[in-house]
Amino acid sequence: MAPNDDRRVVPISEVPETGTLLFTVREGFDEVEVVLVRVADGAAAWENVCQHWTDVRFDKGSGGMVRNGELVCQKHGATFETDTGYCNFGPCEGAYLDAVEVTVHDGDVYLTDEEYEFDSLGPAEDADLSTGSPGGRIDFTGS
Repeated sequence: MAPNDDRRVVPISEVPETGTLLFTVREGFDEVEVVLVRVADGAAAWENVCQHWTDVRFDKGSGGMVRNGELVCQKHGATFETDTGYCNFGPCEGAYLDAVEVTVHDGDVYLTDEEYEFDSLGPAEDADLSTGSPGGRIDFTGS
């Protein structure tokens, strides 16, 4: 699919090197949050949910943690390779994140996954990002 302005997400220069950029796509009437990360050959995008507890988000609206080429779940410390989505440590070790296809063209990131339509930068409208998940679970955020 050739890039077009309706599918342009953001300039690659705006994607943090040690964090994530959150955007929302639509699949029909459903909103799906996506985290965009830098990788060696451009950018990769993953659904904004950990594979251990899928109600836990990597990015709660202020950027997720990326360390040494790994996306870190701050709820329970699982790490996922930013370029493959593979969980190499944690309670969901061996699982893969759900990919959302993107490409970088002339300095801009475009959504190329035909299952989705680009909606907006930031969280989904119906998302409650105040807690990240139902309370009572141990996390690594220090809060």
